[in-house]
Amino acid sequence: MAKPTDENLALPAFDLAAVRQQHGDMIEETINLRRLLSETGTGLILYFYPKDNTAGCTTQATDFSAKRAEFEQLGYSIIGVSRDSNDSHKKFIAKHDLTIALISDVDAKLCQYFDVIQEKNMYGKQVLGLVRSTFVFDKQGQLTHAQRNLRAKGYAVRLFNSLSS
Repeated sequence: MAKPTDENLALPAFDLAAVRQQHGDMIEETINLRRLLSETGTGLILYFYPKDNTAGCTTQATDFSAKRAEFEQLGYSIIGVSRDSNDSHKKFIAKHDLTIALISDVDAKLCQYFDVIQEKNMYGKQVLGLVRSTFVFDKQGQLTHAQRNLRAKGYAVRLFNSLSS
């Protein structure tokens, strides 16, 4: 599968495993991002993060959860993506009372599609890792915003301010 560039990036049509919390219950579901957009009639903020329960990833997830209602008022749903399992996501959601859905991309199919697995410098060594990235799609499915290699702290507020201006 050829990797799309950010200029021609579209939501993929394949199914993905996800988990979310609803009224205290953990709901496992299969999500098709393209179908989800057409069914909800909203835009989508799709953010990729390296690992559940790490400092930066927890900051980002709790910040997006805290601003979820405000993003929804702007017409956007928020979904986080990592290569962690649904079981890991359930613990992450429960521990931090997250209000957003998380996609489990254990086979890295979605990460490869969005080209977010790249070489990173970690403790002086080059390793392949997930680069923290965000992609924003409008309700027609058009990519309106793409940012790679971003800082987690304060990012949800910066993105909200950018989308609301």
